[in-house]
Amino acid sequence: MILLSACADDSEISPASGIETNEDPAIDEDIIIDALIDDSDLSILPKDEGGEHMALPLGKTTAYFGHYIYLPEGYSEQGPEYPLLLFLHGSGERADSEANPVHLQKVLTFGPPNMIRLGQWNPSYPFIVVSPQLLPGNYWKPSQIHKFIEYLLRTYQINPSRIYLTGLSLGGGGCWYYAGEIDDHYAAAIVPIAASGNPNLVENLKKVPIWAFHGAKDETVLAFDNYGSQPLVELINAADPLIPAKVTIYPDTGHNSWTKTYSGKGMFEGRFPYDQYNMDIFDWMLQYRRKEP
Repeated sequence: MILLSACADDSEISPASGIETNEDPAIDEDIIIDALIDDSDLSILPKDEGGEHMALPLGKTTAYFGHYIYLPEGYSEQGPEYPLLLFLHGSGERADSEANPVHLQKVLTFGPPNMIRLGQWNPSYPFIVVSPQLLPGNYWKPSQIHKFIEYLLRTYQINPSRIYLTGLSLGGGGCWYYAGEIDDHYAAAIVPIAASGNPNLVENLKKVPIWAFHGAKDETVLAFDNYGSQPLVELINAADPLIPAKVTIYPDTGHNSWTKTYSGKGMFEGRFPYDQYNMDIFDWMLQYRRKEP
């Protein structure tokens, strides 16, 4: 399953309806090309003016992870399918104890779940937002992420062609490794923040839209060394990716490059020769879909 950006050459762009096309022999038959955001499957969704954010501790469901889930206003088990945003937290938000469900609240510290908690969540189109939590000492294993997504697909009205991953620090690494190690992954696009990966991931990563963010002064996960955001994106783009990977570097920011990224307050702060933060990241994600199996 492969995706191509709406920003391809005009000769490769289908009509705004997002119709799948094979007319150009150079285009893979599994590619879906959207002109900007094809909202034919988004405009039918009820307007979200404040949905339900539920805590589901480990053991409350059959899911591998305890998690928070946000269901937009108007969501119905008999209604249309929604985009899924899967948020992977950092090392500091892991549970302190396997037995204490109160620790699940730690996933609300940063990112989209924190924005929902504060009433600041207002994307252009509604998402189901799911924020799983790791147990003490654990890390984001690609196989476990994959099984968790499959649980969500069985349980909720999720559009399987619109599943997006983002995460910070340890969770950003979870994004890199999930899309890089799982051949049949579900990610239509990923946004890893303040994270590093591995050159062995490039073959799969070059097939998925990527926008990485990092602080130039990050001393926890280096932006420019040890396959941090800049060298990893450089490797991906040297491998002839279907869509050039993007990386935005904040020149005066340390490890916490995620707060300004998720809130949009870092917009236009990134500088040449890196990609400027000039578009809402959630709108950027919605430009891309994966072909349904």
